[in-house]
Formats: sequence, C-alpha cells, structure tokens
Amino acid sequence: MNHALTAAAAGFGTGLSLIVAIGAQNAFVLRQGVRRDAVLAVVGICALSDAVLIALGVGGVGAVVVAWPGAVRAVGLVGGAFLLCYGALAARRVLRPGTGLRTEGEAVGSRRRAVLTCLALTWLNPHVYLDTVFLLGSLAADRGPLRWTFGLGAALASLCWFAALGFGARLLGRFLARPTAWRALDGLVAVTMLAFGAVLVAGS
Repeated sequence: MNHALTAAAAGFGTGLSLIVAIGAQNAFVLRQGVRRDAVLAVVGICALSDAVLIALGVGGVGAVVVAWPGAVRAVGLVGGAFLLCYGALAARRVLRPGTGLRTEGEAVGSRRRAVLTCLALTWLNPHVYLDTVFLLGSLAADRGPLRWTFGLGAALASLCWFAALGFGARLLGRFLARPTAWRALDGLVAVTMLAFGAVLVAGS
C-alpha cells in the first residue's frame, strides 16, 4: 500500500511539474475561465485528453510513435501554424480592444468554437506528446508493476490543475473587467501562442 501511494504521489508531482508552466493550452484555459465561457467543457477536454495520452505513454505507445518521425513533424507544422493564427487574433484584440470582460452568457454562440480550439491546442501540440506519452511514459516504466498507479497520479494532477485554472480564473473577473487589464491578458496569450507557434514551425 505504501509503495502504491508513493508511486501515485510521484506521478502527481511529476505530472503537475510538467503542466504548470504557462503554455498555449494553459493560456487558453485561463482566458476561457476568466470569460466563464464553456469552462466545464474546456477543463474536461484538457483533463480527459491528458489522461488518454498518459495511458498511451504508460502502455508503451511512445516507442511505437518514434518509428514515424514524419508524423511528428507534420503535427508540429500544423500545430505551429494554428498557434500562429490564434496568436495573431489575440494580438489583434490587443490593438483593437473591446469593452473589457464579458459576463457569462454573452458568448454562448462561441461554445462550439471554444471546444474545437481546445481540441486543436491539445492534440496539435507536439509538446503535449513529449510530456505525456514520451516523458511520463518513460518515467512510469521505471515503476514496473506500479506504472499504472504512477500514471493515475499524473492524470489526477492534470485534472486538479485544469480545474483550478479554469474555475479559479473567475476570481480575476473583477480585476479584468477593466479593458486595460483584459488587453494585458490578451497580450500574454498572444506572446505565448506566437512564441510556441514559431518554435514548432521552426523545429518541424
């Protein structure tokens, strides 16, 4: 029992350390959380996607994917192009600001767009595969029979993080109700997306 708890705790800590850094996916979840737009769907997609990818890594799929480097490069190019486009849209919002934070219910029509964007940010980002399928998969393999317990801990860390980021972001609502603060957040999103997109395209 103690060994299982240790493995789960190690997986939780490792998984948390890999996803806490601000990246394209986290910036998007933060923005949706502040807007209170499709938060449950976005958090669910991120957490479930990570759980699936972690399971693939623990199951040894990473070694198989390495055999097709061309596929990894293709995902990098498509994902990089997507991030560049999304970053450009965020930069445009900075240059052409709106009236600040929109309240819940004003962006119902964008729910489908939010879900599709979240799926693209998750599944078209090669770094997600490197962190979950390859790195976590390799670390889990070292746990032997407890590798699935390690993976479960990592998946739980992902769920806790995205839930805290998405639902906790609304605490910033009053602060971001000001147009200048909203522009600052969009600026952070733009810089993050453009930087990650450029890195992906250049490295593919």
